[in-house]
Amino acid sequence: MKNYSFLKNIITAVIIAAVSFSCESKITRKTEQAKATDKPKSQPNIVYSDLIIKELSDYLMIPVNLPEDNQEKESNLNLSRSYQRNNPLYNMIFYRKQDGETHLLLDKKAIINSFDLLEVKAANKPITRVWLYRIIDQDTNADRKLNTEDAIIGYISDLSGKNLQQITPNNTKIINWVVVPGQNAIFLKILKDSNNDKKFTEEDKTNFVRVNLDKPGIGTEIISDQIEQEIKSYVFK
Repeated sequence: MKNYSFLKNIITAVIIAAVSFSCESKITRKTEQAKATDKPKSQPNIVYSDLIIKELSDYLMIPVNLPEDNQEKESNLNLSRSYQRNNPLYNMIFYRKQDGETHLLLDKKAIINSFDLLEVKAANKPITRVWLYRIIDQDTNADRKLNTEDAIIGYISDLSGKNLQQITPNNTKIINWVVVPGQNAIFLKILKDSNNDKKFTEEDKTNFVRVNLDKPGIGTEIISDQIEQEIKSYVFK
């Protein structure tokens, strides 16, 4: 009887040990899987595109890209008349030719949708030269990514990439622009999310803003609500 009891105790101990080992193995595997999952994703290498050289500027420009990602690819990005890529442009390095001083154009996450050099030749005035950028820097449709479905805001800087100044209102898209040398000004046509549906469609309103290049800032809309109401009263009479 004692032998039977002893044998029973041994069997029980073996079973308990086996169950404990199994549980520990499962916990260990789960822990290892969790650790593997917690490992941060490796960051892609930054891609520096070809130098942009303007003889009239003291600075060289180096576009900053990332390797092309099919999920984030914006095939309709047009990076200026003289610089075109399918990859989003995330920043711009300005390098001073004389002494090698460098600085970034942007101090935040954004996409530079296009950039153009504007030269304004007004009578009896020195030529005004500025960079005009179309920049996506706000997730206006709340889809947790920046792309051309979001607002595209106008900014200008001097040739050194400094004194960056927003010139079009938030939650708008630049459609086109025209320079008026006699006024040393730029007029920009914009599309507003006028129905607040977080989309830019043909149902939204357009307007124009005037920006004085002597004292740049966010331009005031030219067509007021009052003028628009008067137009409607005549057109839909």
